[in-house]
Amino acid sequence: MSLADKLSAMRAASAARLPADKQAIMHRATEDLRRTGILDRIVPVGSRMPAFALADHDGRRVDSDDLLAGGPLVLSFFRGSW
Repeated sequence: MSLADKLSAMRAASAARLPADKQAIMHRATEDLRRTGILDRIVPVGSRMPAFALADHDGRRVDSDDLLAGGPLVLSFFRGSW
């Protein structure tokens, strides 16, 4: 099963558990986000990531170019639990 198939199955299972009013809120929020044009700014798969800087766990600036100077860079995005 492909990743797309797995994600589709997960969405369907989630929708089956979620009340219709909550689904409507989520769909509306997703459409609102799409209308912002955010999808037009996504870096395509296989493209080079633009240079960026982020704060580390101590609040210090970390530049992607500095990290790339040491070799390949892996980015991991996750939804935190604060």
